[in-house]
Amino acid sequence: MTRLISKSFFISALLIFIAACSEPSSYGLILRGGTVVDGSDGASYIGDVAITGDRIAAVGDLGNASAAEEIDVTGLVVAPGFINIHSHATAEGLPTAVNMLSQGVTTEIVNADGAGPFALDDQFRELDAAGLAVNVGGFIGFNSVWREVVGLDEVRPTPAQINRMQALIREGLESGAWGVSAGLDYVPGYYATTEEVIEVLQPFAEWDIVFANHDRVTPENGFSSIAGMSETIAIGEATGLIPLITHMKVQGWEQGRAATILGRMSAARTSFPGGAVADVYPYLAGQTGLQSLIIPSWAQAGGRDAMLERFSQPDLRAQIIIEAEQALQLRFGGYEGVYLLQSQRELTAAMDELGVQSPGEAVIQLLEEAGQGIIARFGLEADLIEIMQHPTASIACDCGASTSDRIHPRFWGSYPKVLGEYVRERQALTLENAIYKMSGLPAKTIGIIDRGLIKPGMRADITVFDPDTVIDHATYDEPAQMSDGIIHTIVNGQLAWRDGAATGTQSGEVVVRPLAQ
Repeated sequence: MTRLISKSFFISALLIFIAACSEPSSYGLILRGGTVVDGSDGASYIGDVAITGDRIAAVGDLGNASAAEEIDVTGLVVAPGFINIHSHATAEGLPTAVNMLSQGVTTEIVNADGAGPFALDDQFRELDAAGLAVNVGGFIGFNSVWREVVGLDEVRPTPAQINRMQALIREGLESGAWGVSAGLDYVPGYYATTEEVIEVLQPFAEWDIVFANHDRVTPENGFSSIAGMSETIAIGEATGLIPLITHMKVQGWEQGRAATILGRMSAARTSFPGGAVADVYPYLAGQTGLQSLIIPSWAQAGGRDAMLERFSQPDLRAQIIIEAEQALQLRFGGYEGVYLLQSQRELTAAMDELGVQSPGEAVIQLLEEAGQGIIARFGLEADLIEIMQHPTASIACDCGASTSDRIHPRFWGSYPKVLGEYVRERQALTLENAIYKMSGLPAKTIGIIDRGLIKPGMRADITVFDPDTVIDHATYDEPAQMSDGIIHTIVNGQLAWRDGAATGTQSGEVVVRPLAQ
């Protein structure tokens, strides 16, 4: 099976060849004397990196060359700009993207977990018009398509609705989507059966794209994250799409069993070398909505007003409390692991203030006031490390460009945390392998051909950092604390982050997947 490509693919390949064969004596910018970690998982080396326009022009010993500007990066690592293939970037955050540039991220793939608009042309046009500090691409969201065609009620789609969903997904792919994302753990994707998801996706086998899914951990599968991730793999195998287990984790009562699902990933029958793929962030807590993974799906059917009406009925309220408390226990190990973002307090503190002993009742009362976000703790460090070490697991942050300060610390700290804690301090990953998992591997996973490597002809997306000092500082109580050690971030040949500060440059662009012509 081959990726669908276009004339632009061959043009890019030709540019890479031409750049590799030519060596002008003068460039726009030369990064001098850094430790080049090229994103391929190969050995690092000392060298210079020259940039002309928006491309890497030459790499190696460029001692005889000159440039309009030269920066001495001796003792620093020169790596490809990091590619976040699970992004929740906001339209407000992308024009500046300080929290991402300060982590070395240069490209974000939005519409994760099945969300986002299904009219991608309009989305890309609006984002580009507002200015982009980083590059932005997108998935086409299964949940958004299902909601548009089938709605928010738990009903079976008709053949005509299946056809309409297929048409919307095709339109998204023709607009340059890098694959299909889904959040089968979230309403209304939750209502789609495995067989229905397969039926909707089967026409796209020849596109050789990813199916990136937030796996469902539900009462029906015993709140088993392994069962949910296995469903993602099965859908990929049945449709010919590459199954991408997104923000991979082993939750609740299954903690300590990462090897089980990693073995299934490696054994999966897919077009990707190594089987199924994944992305993972370096934290043991996630961020979601208070209702999303706690309130049972049947109680969410029809939207917020319908849910509130069910809360008002004593018999239904009692049943919702029972099921919500079961979810809290089996998914998160208990209600003690839930932190409320908007009010910045633990759920246990909210229970005391509300004067209730039932965590399910407290959740309902809080939702009756307003919807809100939570941070929920879920896993074991040993599982996280095992997942990060898997050969087809990319590092992604489940975050994105944002101006909010009521967020998960991963929005400010993910990539420096991996480099500082898991590479330098714990030595769980080598520097070369970690950078590969942040650049070359995510590019390979979704099919980006001109980013993710330090190589002549590639786009000049580059991050320069100090391997001795890079570290995160964001915490759950103070999530918007900037990391240390990211010195420069270059986006399409321009310094968007220089000497540890944003330059205000908006050199990002919309990146779309090439299509057959």
